[in-house]
Amino acid sequence: MKILIVGNGYIAKRCAKAWENAIHDPRKIYSKEDVLAILDTHQPDVVLNAAGVRGKPNVDWCETHQMETILGNTKLPIIIAEGCQERNVYLLHIGSGCIFYGDSPHPDKKWREHDMGNPTEVTYSRTKWAADLVLSTLPNTGIARIRMPIDWIPSAFNMIDKLATYPKVIDVENSVTVIDDMVDVFYKLMEKKAEGIFHVTNPGTLKHKEIVALYEAMVDPTHTNEWISNEDLVKQGLATKGRSNNFLASERLAEIGISMREVHEAISDTMEKYAKAKKEGMSSDEVLAC
Repeated sequence: MKILIVGNGYIAKRCAKAWENAIHDPRKIYSKEDVLAILDTHQPDVVLNAAGVRGKPNVDWCETHQMETILGNTKLPIIIAEGCQERNVYLLHIGSGCIFYGDSPHPDKKWREHDMGNPTEVTYSRTKWAADLVLSTLPNTGIARIRMPIDWIPSAFNMIDKLATYPKVIDVENSVTVIDDMVDVFYKLMEKKAEGIFHVTNPGTLKHKEIVALYEAMVDPTHTNEWISNEDLVKQGLATKGRSNNFLASERLAEIGISMREVHEAISDTMEKYAKAKKEGMSSDEVLAC
């Protein structure tokens, strides 16, 4: 299986590093013709779309850069899908669990792959949901939704680093995606050319307090922070819009025989590796460039 990865962010580089049979083409894409040129150059069996806009330093950026966010998260995936459909190449698009806010209507409060998103007024979430609505109708196309990526490689993109550096942290519970598991699942989805929507999140949920407690136990026992509520985040001017907090069920992965580690097992292993990487002074640039 020959994999073509488009996009030039952390996940694109992480997957390119992990897969020997992957070609990473970081070129900017503006039209279907750009997509066709890249496909004709590399002749891949499958494409991973890891391109998108999430804003810097966080998604609040998207509120003041709405058109860039729409172009990057809605128009671009459609353009890439158009080219893949024309060349009959399977496309796996990376989606986001941030299209869901709060509890689902199901008794266990978990959102299923077939549930309708409720992204309210948040620009980032709306643009990701819009792409899902369109791409989920196409054959030979899969959507892999991830949530709050956690990795052992120190990086500004990593949820561990975010929580460790914020002086004030919201006290919430969520589904999360451990990157090592995600990389494996993405590969299997492309092998199967699995169609439709998949929640690529580790079974179970994690509280921010659990992640920080592990960080303090394994990495930095001197770490301190203040705990606040999700509502305080906006009230105190730390964010312009409330954040998505939710629980996701990964029923469709199970249906096709793909599993991920339980979240507490996965985060413990990840934090242990993260502590070692911090001790050795590793950075994402160094690891992904090797």
